[in-house]
Amino acid sequence: MSMTTSGGSNVKAEPNVTPMIDVMLVLLIIFMLVVPAISAGFQAIPPSGVNLKPHPEEERDQVLGIDANGQYFLNKKPIVNAQLPQLLKAIYENREEDKLLYVKAHKDLDYGKVLDALDIAAHNDVRVTGMITDQRPGTISLIETDRLLGGKGLPGGKK
Repeated sequence: MSMTTSGGSNVKAEPNVTPMIDVMLVLLIIFMLVVPAISAGFQAIPPSGVNLKPHPEEERDQVLGIDANGQYFLNKKPIVNAQLPQLLKAIYENREEDKLLYVKAHKDLDYGKVLDALDIAAHNDVRVTGMITDQRPGTISLIETDRLLGGKGLPGGKK
């Protein structure tokens, strides 16, 4: 704050930025806490393989995730495991086409639990299931049309 000793009535237009800074700091803290929770979805590390065909995820795709504890996630939203049959029935019973469900399970999950989920899906109007896997680190698909790295050359610099 500055004071003037002159007798004039000069009005000084200085913005008070302290309230704005307070609001911005509160918003920053809120976003720092909320964003990781929103983007977390579920944690499942799928098995890895070689020569995988890329599949861009589309809006109509339904993905069933199963984490390492056997918890189900439908389109990245946690659900009660007992509700899976009703939810799948509601999604697929009126579909004329594309009765496809992608399953993304954690690599260390007991395969029996994956089979249980596939069995539930088969009994609730899902006609085709596809398993999601990741390209094995350090490998490139040897099939030219299936390259996940955008058609880069073959290992060893061959094109």
